[in-house]
Amino acid sequence: MLISYKYRAYPDATTEARLNAALDTCRWLYNKLLEECNTTRETGVTPTMRGMQARIVTLKEENPFLKDVYSKVLQMVNYTLWSNIRALSQTKKRGRKIGKLRFKSASRYRTLNYNQSGFKIDWENSRIAFSKIGTIPFTMYRPYSGKVKGILITRSGDRWYVIVQVEQTVSASKREGRSVGVDVGLDSFAVDSDGMVIENPRFYEHSLDRIKKLQQSVARKQRFSQNWKMAKGKLEKAYDHITNQKNDFLHKLSRQYVDTYATICVEDLNIKYLKENGKSRGFRRSIHSASWGRFFSYLSYKAARAGTNLIKVDPRNTTQMCSNCGSIVKKDLSVRVHECPYCGFVVGRDYNAAVNIHRVGMEQPFEPVEPRPLHHVSVMQVLSMKQEAPP
Repeated sequence: MLISYKYRAYPDATTEARLNAALDTCRWLYNKLLEECNTTRETGVTPTMRGMQARIVTLKEENPFLKDVYSKVLQMVNYTLWSNIRALSQTKKRGRKIGKLRFKSASRYRTLNYNQSGFKIDWENSRIAFSKIGTIPFTMYRPYSGKVKGILITRSGDRWYVIVQVEQTVSASKREGRSVGVDVGLDSFAVDSDGMVIENPRFYEHSLDRIKKLQQSVARKQRFSQNWKMAKGKLEKAYDHITNQKNDFLHKLSRQYVDTYATICVEDLNIKYLKENGKSRGFRRSIHSASWGRFFSYLSYKAARAGTNLIKVDPRNTTQMCSNCGSIVKKDLSVRVHECPYCGFVVGRDYNAAVNIHRVGMEQPFEPVEPRPLHHVSVMQVLSMKQEAPP
């Protein structure tokens, strides 16, 4: 398993200038290779990844400034380009309407990828030496474990981070113990089959007024002026703050479930389909803000490391089915209470779905369900857990 450790980096003015120059060079190379791919296709010839890799050698001879960037970093630019091309092709095969791959602007290219070589880590002094860049100090708030496979240098606003990617061996032994079913939603972020109700934090909605004011401030400034850059920096910091809040909440909640249960059952949701077919813009925005996919991703890698069994079940009828007798009871999204006309079972809609997810995941037969009092957990209770590092 490949695990990432993210550390705050503090390059000096000279090193930061080299980092920005390297990012601009890699962006130029990305756009150049994409342009040549498009031109090659227009002539009826299909470009290849290996052909573009060989093209980098000739471009370095034609453009000496490319030699100021480590060769492996330039190779990873081509790898990133072809990863995007493959992802676009897979999206088209699934029947979705797509356009052409876009060129990268300066604000959309922020990462240098040192894959396997070109760096030397000094953990005692918390410094990393990068080829063609220099030595960058960083804050090592916790050590990594495993074999280092690569390091990413990324810029977020005016901050720099190093992401150390390490390969770790996952234990094949599985834990034994309690199991639970978890149903995610918008009214509450999650409800599980043990009666736990997790409040939806709605970090973006709570910051929406500030975001709108900052967006208006950016729109009123002349593009690329100093005032525009300052306003844009404030907007980026506001978005980063929301992202950090969300990641903190999701990390701690997923850790709580993995530490408590030996088996976790969740729905195998097609989140992209839900976003694309949402009834309203606000509904789609709420799904995006909830970040169910990120929560499932955190659950997945944490469960694999801890020996916890994560089971994904088919989401069909988990909400409509009565968890007490198995009858199908159709209800709209606005109906928040499950009332079965066949057996008289009355319970919260989300709790009913969580019990069904647990039963299907564990392949258990239908048994009478005893409605239990739900225990509501606030966002502050989740955030009060011990801080955990992001993946």
